[in-house]
Amino acid sequence: MKNELILKRIQEKLVLLNKARPFPPYLVNKLREQFSIEMNYNSNAIEGNTLTLRETMLVLQQGITVKGKSLEDHLGVKNQAKAIDYLYDVVDSKKDIPISEILIRNIHNLIVQNIDGFEAGSYRSYDVRITGSKHVPPPAFEVSHKMHELITWYKNNKKTLDNITLATEFKHRLVQIHPFGDGNGRVSRLVLNILLMKDGYPIVVILKNDSTKYYKALQKADKGKIDDLVFFISQAVERSLDLYIKAIKNSTAENTLMLLSEIAPKTKYDAEYLGLLVRDGKIAGVKEGRNWKTSLDAIQRYEMGLTRKSKKK
Repeated sequence: MKNELILKRIQEKLVLLNKARPFPPYLVNKLREQFSIEMNYNSNAIEGNTLTLRETMLVLQQGITVKGKSLEDHLGVKNQAKAIDYLYDVVDSKKDIPISEILIRNIHNLIVQNIDGFEAGSYRSYDVRITGSKHVPPPAFEVSHKMHELITWYKNNKKTLDNITLATEFKHRLVQIHPFGDGNGRVSRLVLNILLMKDGYPIVVILKNDSTKYYKALQKADKGKIDDLVFFISQAVERSLDLYIKAIKNSTAENTLMLLSEIAPKTKYDAEYLGLLVRDGKIAGVKEGRNWKTSLDAIQRYEMGLTRKSKKK
């Protein structure tokens, strides 16, 4: 039920976004730059990169070397930028570039190139364990076969599963195989985005501040319970949609995003209860740093839904 609610809301917002296409070129460039830097920082930070968001921006925009930070951290940021550019090339291509082992290996090649100790674009030749996870990836000699099975699974399910569930499960299955010696998480998040962006969604960022919740959802998915991971990814999708819609819509008092403590006095709910509704996906919200924001419009939509349910009874 929780997933059905947020998936329905996402579809409505995607329709709204598509009606506004084509976007002005200056807006497209601005949003791409903003989201690309945000994704670069967060995806690398989840994997232990120590560069801050500001430092990531300086490395990318001004070519600055940050004192006290490792060469590997700098290469990680630059490689991720190349991989994100490749992501957009794939999505924007007039050719329908299929999801394939070659595509996934190309992404990995960009992610770890020039970093010592890893074979860029090659499947691992040794067995691995995932730190902090009870899941044991398949032995190295099975990786190629498992990857072939993954692509077959995708082809067999792309017309039966909704696009967010399909992308989420593909991402999770890829991480479970753990086909590379390093970079599996970053590769999986890029592939997740290719799958979603091919269906018209804006780039989706999994925030570093949500990494604990992210790993808990992955662990549940390892046990066959995929719903929490689908919900988690859905919240990230909705966040991106809300930010894009905000960028293209004229600002009004109703659609302005506010901290829950600021918006609560304008409603009949307190900030704590609004936080519960937002985290449960009942009210659309955007997470900035560690704080959730929502709008009067989102709260009104929630109340309208309650009214419709009451009338049906």
